[in-house]
Amino acid sequence: MKAPHPPTLRVATERWPITGAFTISRGSKTEAEVVVADVSDGIYRGRGECVPYGRYNETAKVVTATIAALAPQVARGLDRAELQDLLPAGAARNALDCALWDLAAKRAGRPVHTLAGVAAPVARVTAYTISLASPNVMADVAARAAGRPLLKLKVGQPGDPERIRAVRAAAPGAELIVDANEGWTAANLAENLAACAAAGVTLVEQPLPAADDAALAGFTHPIPVCADESVHDRGSLARLAGKYDAINIKLDKTGGLTEALALVEAAERAGLMLMVGCMISTSLAIAPALLVASRARVVDLDGALLLARDRPHALRYDESRVHPASPELWG
Repeated sequence: MKAPHPPTLRVATERWPITGAFTISRGSKTEAEVVVADVSDGIYRGRGECVPYGRYNETAKVVTATIAALAPQVARGLDRAELQDLLPAGAARNALDCALWDLAAKRAGRPVHTLAGVAAPVARVTAYTISLASPNVMADVAARAAGRPLLKLKVGQPGDPERIRAVRAAAPGAELIVDANEGWTAANLAENLAACAAAGVTLVEQPLPAADDAALAGFTHPIPVCADESVHDRGSLARLAGKYDAINIKLDKTGGLTEALALVEAAERAGLMLMVGCMISTSLAIAPALLVASRARVVDLDGALLLARDRPHALRYDESRVHPASPELWG
């Protein structure tokens, strides 16, 4: 069926309340501010969601304007390949890239994974995040979540060894990953990594600031160290050599599913362990990441679980397992 008119682009900013508050080394927030790109040809509609991140000098206002400025190109039939050249990696490109994938799937009557030539997404165990707080508070949260198989601790302030020990004591059977969000220093790196090793932590994310991670080179890692803020797209991989054992792929960093899938291939060739992560967002932003999750050793896609509510046709979380999206949501 031929579309009755050229594709149109709509962009909207939305705010979704978080259950309680979410705290990392850089601060705390009580709501998720997301930007949604919506492309429609009058018959079919594709959507994509992104989360602008201040750490990367992104704001919802600028990201919304950046996407909206491409309305003429969308009307002329903008495709994903052209989009990679028009926008840099980041939140704006992510929302529009995922919207174009969704639209293509709807038009073809086939799921995105088939169009992309990758394995169909399957249910995966996802980490459940414990916000940065005092050791006692984090231990209380961990005790309530002790039945979950994978817990992620947000750290990055003085007293992290005590936090790690307290969580391990409260959840002795859970696999643990630790995320410092650039909050450690070269001076406390060895002490904090030793505490992680003693607690049997599986992986440590971004212990040092991205600009100061040279201290990781030549440093014996008692457990694998994962790049997060230090890696965005394939152009970031070269500087990771000798410093990191793994990378955290987030679509808001790669600038969408297109680059994320290419990054998976490049990282695997480089011998890096894969983790897939997300920002705090609705299920719409997380659904495309499930196509990457099938290749990842560690899955951290609990962003929607931390919201007070989600959008219609949300992803199904069965305790700690996140299930693939329905076509009504995305893909």
